[in-house]
Amino acid sequence: MHNLIYIRENPTEFDNAMKLRGEKSLSSKILELDKIKRETQTVLQNLLSDRNKLSKEIGSLKSKKLDANIQIKKVEDIKSKINSLKELEEIKDNELNTILSRLPNIPHKSVPFGKNENDNIKYREWGNKPDFSFKPKVHYEIGENLGLINFELASKLSGSRFVVLKKQISKLERAISNFMLDKHTEENGYIEYSLPFLVKNESLYGTGQLPKFGEDLFTAGDDHWLIPTAEVPLTNLVRNEILNINQLPIRSTSYTPCFRSEAGAAGKDTRGMLRQHQFTKVELVSVVEPQYSDQELERMLECAESILKDLNIHYRVMTLCSGDMGFSAKKTYDIEVWLPGENTYREISSCSNCGDFQSRRMNARYKTDNKNLFVHTLNGSGLAVGRTLIAILENYQMNDGNVEIPKVLQKYYNNKNTLL
Repeated sequence: MHNLIYIRENPTEFDNAMKLRGEKSLSSKILELDKIKRETQTVLQNLLSDRNKLSKEIGSLKSKKLDANIQIKKVEDIKSKINSLKELEEIKDNELNTILSRLPNIPHKSVPFGKNENDNIKYREWGNKPDFSFKPKVHYEIGENLGLINFELASKLSGSRFVVLKKQISKLERAISNFMLDKHTEENGYIEYSLPFLVKNESLYGTGQLPKFGEDLFTAGDDHWLIPTAEVPLTNLVRNEILNINQLPIRSTSYTPCFRSEAGAAGKDTRGMLRQHQFTKVELVSVVEPQYSDQELERMLECAESILKDLNIHYRVMTLCSGDMGFSAKKTYDIEVWLPGENTYREISSCSNCGDFQSRRMNARYKTDNKNLFVHTLNGSGLAVGRTLIAILENYQMNDGNVEIPKVLQKYYNNKNTLL
């Protein structure tokens, strides 16, 4: 949610920021509604004051057994006006919130301007692309040839964009998630949570998925939704809280399934595991004081990168342009892992600083110098487990169809150094 004071003081700057995100100029409409609302509140306060004075006057007249009919009539008229103005205030407040709740975050000043992923800028890269003496296969060919990945069986159970893993690949997926959680909790300073996979409307509103992106979610009915990412429950742990400054920073992590309808992905990545309705991910969330959120984003990015470094898999980091960032983000880095079977880079993590955008929607604050200020929230994948599995299968594949197990995973895989 946006700061109305900022919009009042910087309407042109706000409109320019929204243009960078592909939105129309709406400051004039916002400020018109804001003006009507504030003027209505002023009139309401005056009427309430008049009503209170008249009520005291009525009480005084009645105590003296004098006629108070004129004052009573005035109070009745004021009550009628108050009810009408309260209705107007509610209407304008709803109109204002409807507009503001659907507008994306303001980009950070360092974010490059652009329309889509083609305008993203490389920030850095690590490692080298592997050399193969044979033509590398894509992940689903590797898994299907071994009889360990089955899309037809998943389709029979659930339809398209699902997968069934079994035996060694299922065990490898579990090894990956355990390694990630151990890395983030034991070395990177995150606290692990086990969370509900169903959340209510308020939680999805707080992190920005609702009301605008309901079609991308799976509803479970009864005001409950399946989580699209653990960012939602992890971030909402501080909703409607006033934290002590000594509680910050808060760094939390969780391994959960994620559920997405992929409504806008028709025809994209229809083969393989890259784009699924259900997948698993280790999520990282930070809650910090505003002055530290920029450096916390760099720290979170390094924590996510540390997984791929330990796995010794080549990747690059991209700074997303203004037109490619997520709704709630003010700045985002994407980590893109190299997939030799596809001969391309694929996103495996997004790390975003949301500033106070989510905390204003959640009313999440901290106390400092007798003031309650909005915290800054950050989130990132550390990493997407399914895509990490894909990256291992493709980067560590062998000519005989087997797959090497990265050294850091071998202790989670019965100390074996190959898949089979």
